[in-house]
Amino acid sequence: MIDNSMRQTGDRNNMKNVSSGGAAEAGQANTDSQNGNQPLGDHHSIRVAVVDDHEMFRAGVIATLSPHFTIVGQAPDVEGSVAMIADTKPDVVLLDVHVPGGEGGGGAEILLKSHPFSPDSAFLALSVSDSPKDVGAVIRAGARGYVTKTISGDDLISSIIQVHEGYAVFSPKLAGFVLSTFQGAGQAEHDDELDKLSHREQEVMRLIARGYTYKEIAAELFISIKTVETHVSAVLKKLQLSNRTELTRWAADRRIV
Repeated sequence: MIDNSMRQTGDRNNMKNVSSGGAAEAGQANTDSQNGNQPLGDHHSIRVAVVDDHEMFRAGVIATLSPHFTIVGQAPDVEGSVAMIADTKPDVVLLDVHVPGGEGGGGAEILLKSHPFSPDSAFLALSVSDSPKDVGAVIRAGARGYVTKTISGDDLISSIIQVHEGYAVFSPKLAGFVLSTFQGAGQAEHDDELDKLSHREQEVMRLIARGYTYKEIAAELFISIKTVETHVSAVLKKLQLSNRTELTRWAADRRIV
């Protein structure tokens, strides 16, 4: 059920790779028990909230989770989700990435806006999307994990338990992308040129290097297009580069895209 091969320690998060498979699940359940991991069962001490704009899917997830966890809230949009999380302060929030409302930032916007009201809540993205853009947006906003909606009920339950325990959990096809991102961030820590840039300028620089338009960056970071332009000008000046093509090459050479 849970493949411990991706588990890493010593970073700010531990990481686990989630997979599924009938006979393998039964064998892995014993392995999990022997390793001290909690088996599936009654975890009603864990308070869970579900955010998804599709009512039928949300109802199905809640029906699957209710025998194992205490469901404290649900919401279909940005405004309702932020209010619900502020009111219920769940231990774990299952978070859809594409949710209507707010400023168009979806799950990442919910996470950023609700964090001040419930700083101890852990967020696990549950989405049909497996695009690096969507994964990166919620991970940068602070999500503890990301699994796709093809996940089985048992694996989803296990993922919630592990996120609550402090692990980072990702679907297998997403783990490589996330690991590369973490490795790239680590390699950039001691880059003198990169250190010239502020945190926000580095965020803008990476998105420019990934091919985002100014409008897309503004939506991603919840800032105005004018502010994006100002950051880009500052980045080019500090790095003594002439245009975004040179910036993309500069970032690719450092593997920080």
